[in-house]
Amino acid sequence: MRLAPLFALAALLTVSSASEAAVRYDIKNRRIEPRQTLAGALHEAQLPDAQVTAVISALEGVFDFRKSRVGDQFRIVLRDGELDFFDYRQSLVDEWQVRRDGEKYVGSKRSIEVEKQVSVVSLEIQTSLYEAAVDAGEDPAIGMVLADVFAWDIDFYRDVRKGDTARALVEKFVSKGRVLRYGEVLAAQYVGGLVGPKKVYRYVLPDGQPNYFQEDGASAKKTFLKSPLKYAHVTSKFGSRFHPVLQYLKNHNGVDYGTPIGTPVWAVADGTVTQAGWAGAAGNMVVLRHANGFETQYMHLSKVGEGVRVGARVSQKQVIAYSGNTGRSTGPHLHFGMKRGGGYTNPLNQQFPRADPLPKTLLPDFLAKAQELAGQMEAVSVAAVAGQAPAAP
Repeated sequence: MRLAPLFALAALLTVSSASEAAVRYDIKNRRIEPRQTLAGALHEAQLPDAQVTAVISALEGVFDFRKSRVGDQFRIVLRDGELDFFDYRQSLVDEWQVRRDGEKYVGSKRSIEVEKQVSVVSLEIQTSLYEAAVDAGEDPAIGMVLADVFAWDIDFYRDVRKGDTARALVEKFVSKGRVLRYGEVLAAQYVGGLVGPKKVYRYVLPDGQPNYFQEDGASAKKTFLKSPLKYAHVTSKFGSRFHPVLQYLKNHNGVDYGTPIGTPVWAVADGTVTQAGWAGAAGNMVVLRHANGFETQYMHLSKVGEGVRVGARVSQKQVIAYSGNTGRSTGPHLHFGMKRGGGYTNPLNQQFPRADPLPKTLLPDFLAKAQELAGQMEAVSVAAVAGQAPAAP
């Protein structure tokens, strides 16, 4: 069995001194295997029955055993054959311990220190946003974060070109030198061969709602997103095509995005659900009605999102479903259709207006804060103590 990488290798240690007899330590590292409970794993590690019971009892009320999952790591430390310490880890910030306290064992959840930093991330794209993140030593999740910020202006599959650059001033939550996740993007810029330069700044409005605005205070938000997925590639465009299942030339009233089953699908605009569920050849489908005579259709879904039902209101960027391979489909993908005034139109050719700009009364404050963020974004790196990152009112 391969030993858990987050723990020291199993070892047999002996310590002694002139004043005391040798003490023998036996350290065992294990993982939870498929169809295995924690108690079963402890027995498999040859821990005596009484000590297995002691560990389970000590963790009752501290750890929810139902959340134990395959791949979880644990370490047993035996001192002269007796359990001295037990450590159970699910992630860098989820760890439980059982320690010996006299004649009894005490369980607890270990407190892990997490630091919030504000850093500059710089990417140069040669093949994809994902590869650019890896090459820069960043977690690939930063690609999803940037795709979210620029969702109104950039389709990160169709619009990206070799040599494009991205830069962001972003919060990072760090533990033991490792990035656990990214937080808010405070400022970001993208320079693309196709889309040109884009620059946005996060600003919190007086009602507490954060939004992104361009350098002049114009909203970064548009009435419709460029894509119903954060990141996916177009496999079939709008127009006439040879249908792969029906085997004849047929109008393709939408755009197909190739994406793994279960990929979150978001509403491209605020709207009302007019259909949600099975629709024959379309498989599981969600249909939304929007303002100004627009309708969008999401087909071949694996499942519909929670609370998405006929008559429900949904918001732009709300996850309404998950991609799949249902109905008349030759492989996992999302078919995205758009109607305007009752007739199908090409979603990729639409030009939608932006949301309202900042009120003139807020513009001076925004411009001052944007200038400050721009200066930080131009720096090589910036760190801020949690709670002291630049913020708008």
